[in-house]
Amino acid sequence: MEKPLDRVDCEIISLLQEDGRISNIEIAKQINVSEGTVRSRLNRLIKNEIIQIVAVSNPIKLGFTLVGHLRISAEPTHIEQVAAQLREIDQLWFIVATTGGHTGIDAEFIAKDLDEFNALILSRINRIQGVTRVETTLTLDFLKRRYDWGTAGPA
Repeated sequence: MEKPLDRVDCEIISLLQEDGRISNIEIAKQINVSEGTVRSRLNRLIKNEIIQIVAVSNPIKLGFTLVGHLRISAEPTHIEQVAAQLREIDQLWFIVATTGGHTGIDAEFIAKDLDEFNALILSRINRIQGVTRVETTLTLDFLKRRYDWGTAGPA
């Protein structure tokens, strides 16, 4: 059973959300625990997929000409198989199961150009057994992107 987040976990996460490059030593100083405690907590948080420590980039500024959102409808009996195949597609970097007016999956994608985008939709996703419809939305610009929302755990 996964240990619930406590105050120390939440403080570590909040500090990392503000600055993902902060050192374990600095975290330890700010929340008044040992560096070893921070290190072991971080290892657990990463291992349990509670956090990832990565550089968040802007795909538009990195040269991807097409960035956007996909709403993928699928036959209810094929959702797991569709999701498994979608996870194998490198251009899809965010995939979630959803509720609402369709049975399906939402995903965010990146593509270097129109040819890569067409291949993604027509040759890869539309050919997955169980996919019934794919709706696309292109991102024109990121108007707000924040990752410092804290935690729902104890403060």
